[in-house]
Amino acid sequence: MPVLSPVEAKQPDAGATRALRRGAKPLRCWRLGWVVLLGCLEVLTAQASEISTLLDRWCAAQTNIHTWTADLTQTRSLKVMTQPLVVTGKVWVQLPNRFRWELGLPPQTIALRQPDQLLLIYPRLKRAEKYPINTAQSGPWKDALALLDASFPRNRAELESRFQVLSATQTNAVLQLVLQPRSAAARKFMTEIHVIVHTNDFAPVATELRFSDGSRLRSDFTNAVLNAPLREGVFEAKLDPDVTVVEPLRP
Repeated sequence: MPVLSPVEAKQPDAGATRALRRGAKPLRCWRLGWVVLLGCLEVLTAQASEISTLLDRWCAAQTNIHTWTADLTQTRSLKVMTQPLVVTGKVWVQLPNRFRWELGLPPQTIALRQPDQLLLIYPRLKRAEKYPINTAQSGPWKDALALLDASFPRNRAELESRFQVLSATQTNAVLQLVLQPRSAAARKFMTEIHVIVHTNDFAPVATELRFSDGSRLRSDFTNAVLNAPLREGVFEAKLDPDVTVVEPLRP
């Protein structure tokens, strides 16, 4: 066995030095990775806190909204068409459970929600479809109705029971929320709903429904009026005698 002189014994082995250097690089990378990860977690936590605050403000503001009316422009974008379909109309809302949508002039489609039922009326076709609301039966139509209600959530617990909030972004005086239905049945045909509201009164600016086939349905609202008296009978169904009423969900 060779014997090292005192001078040689003090010199570090070259191979060991290289090994130490090789080991130091992964150690530095590992530490840097943790720093980056912690930084990302801090950003995500801040974003989650901001989203939570915006949701609380949005839901709290709904208690101040009793009626709402607006003109609307509805745009349907389909993959099979180069140009979108555009139609104008009007909407009336009385919270918590009444609304009326009219599309076309004169109206070609009327969606009328009453406390116990939803009516879809097609005046030109002399046809109306009736869907019960206060029933245990579920289905895509009921999930779609819940999506329409997403524009005016009564409280945060109710909102989050129906939707997962994917994002909430505030730009100037506008807040945009992206919601995904929790119902698997709803997600089969509608993947997301975008709700865009003013931050001064949290009334809707626009909504956009995104469907699983890639199509989109956007409604832009103008000339909105908040908490004004509505004309009498706006939520009543006045059907002509020659209109055929069907109930698609009845066995």
